[in-house]
Amino acid sequence: MTMISPEVRKQYTVTIGIECHTQFKTKTKLFSGANNDAREAAPNTLVNHIDFGLPGGLPVLNQEAVRLAVKAAFALGTTPQKFSKFDRKHYFYPDLPMGYQITQFDEPIILGGEVTIRVDGEEKVVHITRAHMEADAGKSTHPAGKDYSLVDLNRAGTPLLEIVSEPDMHSAAEAKAYAKELWLRMSYADVSYANLYYGNMRFDVNVSVSKTDELGTRTETKNLNSFRSVEKAVDYEVIRQIEQLEAGKPIVQETRGWDDAKQRTFSQRTKEDAHDYRYFPDPDLPPVTLTDEYIAEIKAAMPELPDDYRKKLQACGIDANTVEDILAVPATTKLVARVLEKSGPEHARRVAFWLLQPVSDEGEAEAAEVQASDEQFIALSELVAANKLSSTAAKEVLTELLKTGKDPEAIAAEKNLLQVSDEGEIAKIVSEVLAENAKAAEDVKNGQMKAIGFLVGQVMKRSGGKANPALAQELIKKQLSI
Repeated sequence: MTMISPEVRKQYTVTIGIECHTQFKTKTKLFSGANNDAREAAPNTLVNHIDFGLPGGLPVLNQEAVRLAVKAAFALGTTPQKFSKFDRKHYFYPDLPMGYQITQFDEPIILGGEVTIRVDGEEKVVHITRAHMEADAGKSTHPAGKDYSLVDLNRAGTPLLEIVSEPDMHSAAEAKAYAKELWLRMSYADVSYANLYYGNMRFDVNVSVSKTDELGTRTETKNLNSFRSVEKAVDYEVIRQIEQLEAGKPIVQETRGWDDAKQRTFSQRTKEDAHDYRYFPDPDLPPVTLTDEYIAEIKAAMPELPDDYRKKLQACGIDANTVEDILAVPATTKLVARVLEKSGPEHARRVAFWLLQPVSDEGEAEAAEVQASDEQFIALSELVAANKLSSTAAKEVLTELLKTGKDPEAIAAEKNLLQVSDEGEIAKIVSEVLAENAKAAEDVKNGQMKAIGFLVGQVMKRSGGKANPALAQELIKKQLSI
């Protein structure tokens, strides 16, 4: 693939819409009693007669999945539909034993909503078309060099919420930001475990390019499971489609896959239209009717969402980019919010930076395993605030605290890290250091302030690293009358 020039690229408008399949964190599947956690299970071990599509088996709707769908509606900035129904979507594939998928077609549980994203310091609203509940299909694998395929039905019947955006995005950066924000909202709303590695959230990216106000022919790249792959797949498709059109070739409406090793999309099949699936209401499942009381009860119990935490963290004086890194680990964010409530912004900010971890494009940052209580984090921060512990020493204490949950001051004492802030004791050491380093002392008196760092270092050395360096510097100036 050749690179197109920036001049040619500017002639085209890029339009992007994303469908996100989010796995509900239920114990069992959407319509059967089989276990919903297929992460480490052997193939075809989490299946029952419903998932196998055996004759006579009747689906029973998972009530918890409905409750989580209602929570998702609020997380997407809208309210759930009081009436929704399930339909059959017909197609034939070996990993779909029923010969149809149970989904919601024309009357889904969520209509509307919006997600605000931030790209290059600017906010943009991506509107939600709909979100509907559906049962996942199984998984087919095609071993390289073999003349057969394997089918694992552990995921057959997995409860999903498919969130469909409007085509409101116009760059790879916006698509990536939207995928991240959806991940945050579903995580904080406690709708899904949202583990991208295990496929708890998967993104299907629709991309088209056009020189006119009319949308171009779109392609859909399916089953992307990282923010980085969303960004890279969009970039690749934009370049590929522009090159096709510049060469006078039409864009084929099709489903494409993503080859992460080669960093390119590839054709899988031509794209079907809705009429190809022969949708009709599922006769085995009654409609879902929600009462005002049921909806209000769930709304009242909604947890705080990412924007709620953004406001709290920014109020602590943390910049917007760092806030996003903190948000990537929900457990850390919630801990910092509790510290803020209990002891104020100074301690909350310090704890936030202590626990800040690098964020991966493949999902959230690795959360440190925390054995400590909120009060112990606050106690450690108070030691620093009171100049009993240096910032460097505090990190050493923190490492031990995260492992053991022991009292921070006791850890500092065991490691001989507590600073001496007794003015009389440090003043005595300062006097000795000044007497032994007359030239450096004279340099400081003559305005050569670089030498004061040397003198503070000598005080720290003589005190075994225990002297409070700020107090030591203050006393040096005092004794030299400057």
